[in-house]
Amino acid sequence: MTALTLLGSTGSIGVSTLDVVRRLPERFCIFALCAGRNADLLASQIAEFRPQLVVVETDSVRASLMERLASAGLDSGSLPAVETGPAALVAAATAQDAGIVMSAIVGVAGLQATYEAVKAGKRIGLANKEVLVASGKLVMEAARAHNSELIPVDSEHNGAHQALRAGRRHEVTRLILTASGGPFRNTPKDQLREVTVEQALNHPTWKMGQRITIDSATMMNKGFEVIEACWLFDFAPSDVDVVIHPQSSVHAMVEYLDGSLLAQISTTDMRMPIQYALTWPERLPAPVPPMDWSSVRSLEFFPPDLDKFPLLRLAYEAQLSGGSAPCTLNAADEIAVEAFVNRQISFPEIHAVVAETLSREPARSPASIADVLEIDRASRRRAGELVRQRSQNATSAQPAGKR
Repeated sequence: MTALTLLGSTGSIGVSTLDVVRRLPERFCIFALCAGRNADLLASQIAEFRPQLVVVETDSVRASLMERLASAGLDSGSLPAVETGPAALVAAATAQDAGIVMSAIVGVAGLQATYEAVKAGKRIGLANKEVLVASGKLVMEAARAHNSELIPVDSEHNGAHQALRAGRRHEVTRLILTASGGPFRNTPKDQLREVTVEQALNHPTWKMGQRITIDSATMMNKGFEVIEACWLFDFAPSDVDVVIHPQSSVHAMVEYLDGSLLAQISTTDMRMPIQYALTWPERLPAPVPPMDWSSVRSLEFFPPDLDKFPLLRLAYEAQLSGGSAPCTLNAADEIAVEAFVNRQISFPEIHAVVAETLSREPARSPASIADVLEIDRASRRRAGELVRQRSQNATSAQPAGKR
């Protein structure tokens, strides 16, 4: 039986991972559950999966969690060790008992723990974009040096991983990632300034977290996926294409030099790529119903509008620039998305803030995760300053009666 450390157990990927584990009790158990602040959900997860170790964000969350565990009637002998902070997160990810680490913490909070797990030679189920976007060179060098397996959980990269099994890497000429196009696929560019937060959060296909849903609306999420794919599969940015595919049935396609094009197609349920990452190279019966072909009327594909969605182009440029650019891109985007959600800037200004942050932050070549985290902090400060300037300018430009 393989034991898992789950980084981000109370998020959507974490919950889906636990459902996969629940369905395969003879194959997997939970060594450690690591979460942020959702003590209620974490307490129920502990009661069901009985981990040896739990890590939460702060001492106050720990106290709240212990109260809930006591209320649940768990005897002291069955309670896990409950730790807090980044060092405890690293310990959970690198523990000898952890055979697989599912990296699903949103943002750079899980970067250090995931990197150390890679150095410890763990198999990583990678569901955290920031790990490779912010520090792809360092992580992939560590993976090669320590024979760590990085199996992508993101549906597009997981699809690419599957399609690439059909041939050798030197036989591949192109990787194609699909995108739903988000809620503004058919919205004219000149109307984007007026779109609301609620409209941007109304994704036509997937139910996801707030930031990734906005990133899908701007197509920045697909830009991050291009950067990830370059690191995961050793592609140049020019060899990774993006196509709009509204049905979201085809997740990725791989073109081989003989002209063959292999597509990975499945239902839109994250439990499938999660199970693939946990059981690879084996395949087990699907945790979801099979594809219903009677409901598939058509499969459409068309190129993205880079003029309307300039953040996708910016991501390609950041990966070509290399060094600190992708890290700055990610940090600035997170700040800009938060500002849009808080109604401080308009939808098109997300791109403006990210682009200006990239132009103002000096190019650097991080040599350690500490360097990456410092670049991330500096980029966030810069983006925050730009947001405040834009917000103040917008306020001062309003007529007196509307302030």
